[in-house]
Amino acid sequence: MLKSSCLSLLFVSLLACPLAHGQILQRELGNFDLKLGTSPTRSMAQGLVKPNAAGSFHGGLDLSHDSGFYVGQWSPSMGISPGKNLEIDSYAGFKQPFDQTLGYEVGMIRYSYPEVETLNSQEFFGGLTLLGSRFGVAFSNDPDKQNNTLFADLSGNQPFGIGVSMKYTTHQLNAPIAVDGGYVGSFTDWSLKLSRPFMGIDLDLIYSDSSLRGNDCSAYSGHNSQCDGLVTLKAVHTFY
Repeated sequence: MLKSSCLSLLFVSLLACPLAHGQILQRELGNFDLKLGTSPTRSMAQGLVKPNAAGSFHGGLDLSHDSGFYVGQWSPSMGISPGKNLEIDSYAGFKQPFDQTLGYEVGMIRYSYPEVETLNSQEFFGGLTLLGSRFGVAFSNDPDKQNNTLFADLSGNQPFGIGVSMKYTTHQLNAPIAVDGGYVGSFTDWSLKLSRPFMGIDLDLIYSDSSLRGNDCSAYSGHNSQCDGLVTLKAVHTFY
């Protein structure tokens, strides 16, 4: 029943998006602000720690109050595409500006996978917004490891219209993993992303890497798509 309702809700958001500006449909409901869309609407709660590529079908909602409290749900994958499982990310938090240039945000996210026998995980996050740029930290407890993440999105200052975001995470495994020549009990990974819109296309240049090398990469289970250094050029065009 829960899975059915979540799918229905996300499907509604997908249908609503052609009416929206920038993939987001926004409506005011008294003191509440409701957003539906296929783009994440929450700055810290979406993509702070788990930047997995979204599937072909994705969407969510966000409901915030004038006081600063908010709740929402985001699905980076609805499990329709081959090799993709349904993922539901539910979050709640509080966001408040000190003034026009400085603000803060705290909250938590619960990651659930209804279609597979994977234990759910939780994450606590917080951050500051300074002159349009965001600096965050997050702590998550996955079934097999603990993760600590530092995050920076320098969108407040974009030379030549290029956005810059960086992420650095340490992973502590609950149990060391055997590899050729020893064991791996912890590792780090990081990424740097340069973003720029060009003729209606969102261009992303991403460099990612980790502290593991060679045979140790068999123990890698971090945020990047692979253990070794990787440069990715991503181009996305929105048709609605």
